Amino acid sequence: MDISVGALVEDIKSAVKGVLKTDIESVRGFSERQLVAIAKQSALVAGCIASGEIKEDEKDFFLDSIEIMVKNFVNTLRGLMMIVVEKVWNAIVGVIWKALDVAIGTVLFISPMALV
Repeated sequence: MDISVGALVEDIKSAVKGVLKTDIESVRGFSERQLVAIAKQSALVAGCIASGEIKEDEKDFFLDSIEIMVKNFVNTLRGLMMIVVEKVWNAIVGVIWKALDVAIGTVLFISPMALV
């Protein structure tokens, strides 16, 4: 049996869209909540510095804490995106291997993601 290139492309697109729609929405919600929290913390620290509630010798501690929040956010986001990339890889390979299985009449082994 032959593989229809057009149908395979559409199946791959559909699989990728399914992964991205679900996972990107989750990442988007997480990102929005985290960015709001970082912005609120930044505004709070700025107000306390401006009012003198946070003294000069304490300022670096509070500014560093905002920097740590941002680094943690970015590292978490990077990890989440790696998971999304792996899911996209698995979706694409799954579609291709299924098409190959049907075309050649056997079951192929799907190797783990080799992108990382």
